[in-house]
Amino acid sequence: MTPLYALTAAELAEAYADRSLSPAEVVEAVLSRVEAWEPHANAMYRVHGDAARAAAAASAARWREGRPLSPLDGVPITLKENLYTAGDPAPIGVAIGDLTPKTEDSPIAARAGEAGCVLIGKTTMPDYGMLSSGRSSIHGTTRNPWNLERNTAGSSSGAGAAAAAGYGPLHVGTDIGGSVRLPAHHCGLFGLKPSLGRVPIHPPFMGRAAGPMTRTVRDAAMLMNAITRPDGRDHMNLPYDPVDYAAGLEGLSARGLRIGLIRAMGAGLEPEPAVVDAAVAAAGALQAAGAEVTEIPSFLTPDMLEGICRFFEARSYNDVMALTEEQRGRILPFVAEWCTWRAGTFSGADVMAAYMQVVAMREAAVQAVAGFDFVISPVAPIVSYPAEAHSPSEDPHNALAHIAYTVAYNFSEQPAASVNWEFSADGLPIGVQLIGQRFDDLGVMRLARLVEQIRPAQKAWPEPPSRLR
Repeated sequence: MTPLYALTAAELAEAYADRSLSPAEVVEAVLSRVEAWEPHANAMYRVHGDAARAAAAASAARWREGRPLSPLDGVPITLKENLYTAGDPAPIGVAIGDLTPKTEDSPIAARAGEAGCVLIGKTTMPDYGMLSSGRSSIHGTTRNPWNLERNTAGSSSGAGAAAAAGYGPLHVGTDIGGSVRLPAHHCGLFGLKPSLGRVPIHPPFMGRAAGPMTRTVRDAAMLMNAITRPDGRDHMNLPYDPVDYAAGLEGLSARGLRIGLIRAMGAGLEPEPAVVDAAVAAAGALQAAGAEVTEIPSFLTPDMLEGICRFFEARSYNDVMALTEEQRGRILPFVAEWCTWRAGTFSGADVMAAYMQVVAMREAAVQAVAGFDFVISPVAPIVSYPAEAHSPSEDPHNALAHIAYTVAYNFSEQPAASVNWEFSADGLPIGVQLIGQRFDDLGVMRLARLVEQIRPAQKAWPEPPSRLR
């Protein structure tokens, strides 16, 4: 029998409806799971034990009375620390962050609350969200439940660890260069970076998106039904499209699909054979099912990747240089070095040159996908790296060399997802990335569901070390 904490959102919705389960008992099971895993994974910034129990009791009453707020009423959820929730501080992963409790819910927190989701708590993130790792000057080190000596990646590090460890079915992260997809790859999850503006976020920023991180594509689809509802605080919010992601998920046939396959990006870290092999195998399985697969060259140049890296550095440089010397001494030294080491080159002309490379990257990404229904690639160039590392290269002068597969789609506004395909020889997850046309979020999710059905057999989810003795 599946443990209560491991039930999917879809299974919970059915069990609540037929009264075979109560949200109260499910939340207790999830909180017990958090207690068992947290000493090892360190995925949570704040755990809302009492508030979650009260919310679950209220949800149970609504189900008894036949008036649930949505199919997700009573389903546990975690939100990344930077997705503001009323009453919680949001230091953005950094030890000098503002600890003043927020006075209102962010759009995603508000939509989840309106759907009746039970907030288990807030998940960890690295300093300023500008590391793709689980290292933080305030939260410490978040570790990958599949192997506690390995990294979750980031910046949605806690969300990735929480989902893999079984802290309920629903988790939300944010992504400006791969920060949902990279942890999904390393933690064996489905992670969706929606089209820019599809999921309202506040504050919005060019390339910044928020999306579900779940164990199944169906759970992510159910969550998208709630969190895509409009919010006027996001000035980049797309016109609301009342599509039912869960209802439209099934039924995509591979037959006749035009799939592009990118093996290597030609910039950043050289990809390991295992991640390329996974993408090729996924494309091959779709081809065997009737898709037309065409291998295509990379559209990303080293100058484009360098441009976005410089753009990110310049943005963070302004924030870090506004700090006092004492404050700068309390953030991760890796982050301080990363965004200040070439400060002398941050002239207006240099920043504009970097920005124009971002524009060129955006155009190239849209054009590369235009001739296909979808494109498949690796998510990251590596299978794994150490938990204590700040980045795969551990080089603050080349800290983002591993985001070449993911970053372009943030700025081209296209939906992109990571879905686990297989596992390495030492048992670590390996995801593949699925990219669609701008605004076709449902299409990418439908393809992910198809891939989920034809992929190799999956491993059992990890258990906390104390249960393995």
